[in-house]
Amino acid sequence: MSAESRLSSEQLEQLLRVTRRLAAPFELLDMLGEVTLAACGVLQAERASVWLLDPASGDLVLETAQGLAHARVPMGVGLIGACARERRAINVPDCYADPRFDPTLDRASGFRTRCSLTLPLSDAKGDLVGVMQVLNQHGGAFEAADLDLAEALAAQCAVALARARAVAALVEAERVRQELAAARIVQTSALPRMLPELPGYSLHASFRPAAETGGDTYDLARVDGKLLVLLADATGHGIAPALSVTQMQAMLRMALGLGVSLERSFVQVNNRLAETLPEAHFVTAFVGLLDPAEHRLRFISGGQGPILHYRAAAEAFDLHRPNCFPMGADLLDEPVAVVELSFGPGDWLLLLSDGVYEWANEEGELFGRERVMQAVRAHARAPLPAFALQLLEDLQAFSPGREQEDDVTLVLVRRDAAGE
Repeated sequence: MSAESRLSSEQLEQLLRVTRRLAAPFELLDMLGEVTLAACGVLQAERASVWLLDPASGDLVLETAQGLAHARVPMGVGLIGACARERRAINVPDCYADPRFDPTLDRASGFRTRCSLTLPLSDAKGDLVGVMQVLNQHGGAFEAADLDLAEALAAQCAVALARARAVAALVEAERVRQELAAARIVQTSALPRMLPELPGYSLHASFRPAAETGGDTYDLARVDGKLLVLLADATGHGIAPALSVTQMQAMLRMALGLGVSLERSFVQVNNRLAETLPEAHFVTAFVGLLDPAEHRLRFISGGQGPILHYRAAAEAFDLHRPNCFPMGADLLDEPVAVVELSFGPGDWLLLLSDGVYEWANEEGELFGRERVMQAVRAHARAPLPAFALQLLEDLQAFSPGREQEDDVTLVLVRRDAAGE
């Protein structure tokens, strides 16, 4: 007898009704709940459940069931695990007489399983996505006709599940896209529109964002007769780190603009961030004040480095490492010792984000510090915008065709050479 001839008009109408309902847009859990209700109605069963495959662990995870809480079943364990492993329907008329049956869920819920019909759920490619199980047919045990109905319902469930997951993925992708777009606006809005004029010095800053918004920011601003030099990077991607660095930048500008010392400003802003940032979040930051009259830079580096000082007269580099932990990582009880360096004619300060030093080629080799220093030696007297452009071209040539993985930020300060 064909499957069609075994279907009553009422059962066919129920299946069509279920198919129509499952074609409507659903949240994943709502859709699974609809499936279990439909399974109980079409198959005249007491309970139904849908278990989704966790690809990472291989477990079957209970997402929705009547009277059952969230649970996991390893592949191959119980009738659910056996169905998933064998990829075939299992019809058991007396579950407690079947050695594959695991009574753990019965004991946990107080329900007693008499008979069960367990079916694999596969996507369009034939890959397992889950298992549907129906329990206790009101008329006794499940028969062949019930299996036909259950397989038809399982097929619809698999299609609806694939669609719900695809829609959820699209919604999440759009949410992430919108968040990243908002983060990019926040991030770029805090960057200075124009760099200040500083007699006797050339300044340049550039920001090249990656596809996924990071937490880079920079600042070059006149503050109380001096030049504020800032390069910072907040942990993570998205709107949170973008807000963290703009908050830090605004607080530093305010404190230094009011005449608060570099040391006190760093401590106060650090402690404010430590109190407000989520756990394990922080901001690496170079914060410096350049006195153009004395050609002296005083700075504190909270986890930001390396800091390169090119001394033109000696054609040599001084390397400065961070002298404090990242801002917001912990509270500071006392001021941090300030580092000082003097600018001779033609000297450079190079502040480059991790996106430069950690730019990798296909072999996993990093661009590194030495290549940056070679570029400075080769273009020591070039205009700073031309040098920045050349450095970006060097990065691209180092790993042609590779997608940029992190923000690339450059802050360059150079004292004019004698005679310029």
